[in-house]
Amino acid sequence: AALDAALPGMAARIADALPESARSGRVLVLGFEELMYAPLALGVELERRTGAEVRFSTTTRSPVLAVDDPGYAIRTRLAFPAHDDPADGPGTRYAYNVAGAGFDAVVAVVDSVADTPELHAPDGLLAQLAAHTGHVLLAVVPSCTPECAPEHVSERSRMLPEPLRGPAFSSYAPEDVGWLLQDLSDVTLEAPTEEREEAIQSGGAHYAESLPVEYQPSERYQELFHAALDTSAARIAHAVGTVTETVLAERSPRPVLVSLARAGTPVGVLMRRWAAHRHGLDLPHYAVSIVRGRGIDANALRWLAARHDPADIVFVDGWTGKGAITRELADAVREFEAAGGPAGFSPEIAVLADPGSCVRTYGTREDFLIPSACLNSTVSGLISRTVLRADLVGPDDFHGGKFYRELADADVSRHFVDAVAARFDEVADAVDVRVKELLSADRAPTWEGWAAVERISEEYGIHDVNLVKPGVGETTRVLLRRVPWKILARKGAGADLDHVRLLAEQRGVPVEEVDELPYTCVGLIHPQYTRGATGADGKAVASR
Repeated sequence: AALDAALPGMAARIADALPESARSGRVLVLGFEELMYAPLALGVELERRTGAEVRFSTTTRSPVLAVDDPGYAIRTRLAFPAHDDPADGPGTRYAYNVAGAGFDAVVAVVDSVADTPELHAPDGLLAQLAAHTGHVLLAVVPSCTPECAPEHVSERSRMLPEPLRGPAFSSYAPEDVGWLLQDLSDVTLEAPTEEREEAIQSGGAHYAESLPVEYQPSERYQELFHAALDTSAARIAHAVGTVTETVLAERSPRPVLVSLARAGTPVGVLMRRWAAHRHGLDLPHYAVSIVRGRGIDANALRWLAARHDPADIVFVDGWTGKGAITRELADAVREFEAAGGPAGFSPEIAVLADPGSCVRTYGTREDFLIPSACLNSTVSGLISRTVLRADLVGPDDFHGGKFYRELADADVSRHFVDAVAARFDEVADAVDVRVKELLSADRAPTWEGWAAVERISEEYGIHDVNLVKPGVGETTRVLLRRVPWKILARKGAGADLDHVRLLAEQRGVPVEEVDELPYTCVGLIHPQYTRGATGADGKAVASR
């Protein structure tokens, strides 16, 4: 916009410098390699201001054979030394169809980086042009070097694609989130739950190599979702406000939100909404993939570092269970930097709910129903879980994901966000009080959730913490995506578990009430699952 505003004045100065004969004659505006937009726009404006016939071309590093034949496109060639100190060293550059074209004047447009002694040398471009026209004008435009591009940014980072955005990818508004994923919507990745579970537990496949079939909620289940949202919208708004204000106070006044797709993405959208509503901030928000056992998408980190200060990046997730992803992210960032990746990323996650006491930055440590955990893609912008499979994701690709456009009629992604955002004003004062308390409190993680999971794993003969999924959110995921064995529910847990009880009933999974459970509920995945071990009580499965 600034360039467009300056162009008329720039063209006027060039027009004033042209000799009278050229103003009504033939003028060539010659750009400098990739510097084409500004010279072309100057040429258009120059033609408008004068009676000249203005032509445009640009110099190039590409050699082409010139043949002086009327039927051949390249009739003449000027060769001259490079004059912009190129990264690949000195070399010859070319200007075609200038010699013999009968131009009354040539306006050479370069940026300030290219206005060097080589340009003005006896064998340089200006001298070469002067031999073929009566007047040569040099117009120098300021070079633009992005301030945010750190020295460590590699060409590999710059070649990565821009984020995917709605409505082409996801049902969120384009400004709500940019997905640092590649679109695998046309690839069939879904597999039956039982087949996935057997392959995962046998070591034959990683969970990120396929997708579960998207759960289609019954009418009764959808009613539970809407009832839960009506009941908890203010509670969620309070948690959103609390975690956002904590981030603004402690991490950065203008953070770049990076949600862990996909459970973190609705929270990232809400945090962005809160910052805009309360402070008028337009925070960038991206979604990236992290895969247990495989780490975070390193190419996404490179893309972020090329465009933002890593110190401003704040990773966002929905909730903590036992803290596996918290540890995964810390390990992944450490390995990324050790491998030569840009430094400065903080692995500390900001979450809406931290019942496992795994992080310092949270909205609440209560284990309650977050309605976005009730559903899959239909509350997460219609995006699948992320996919990481060698035949689909190359070393220079983002991890993959699918956009389930066909589920648009069941989508409640925006409804969820709007319902929570509508309660921002009513919780604002309470948020201010709570944040003041938290900022002066000891919020160091105790990892009590991890300890509880280890104890449950041994007590129930599972001997694998990865098959113990604590908290309402994680238990819901077990019922929607895995082969559940049983559900442990804290005695006296109320409406927060209505949807869990319904899903358990639909899948024939027993719910066992337990005293002194540190979470509202815990989902146990069928240990050593094979399709032959179908008993809900797990008796057909030998303990290790």
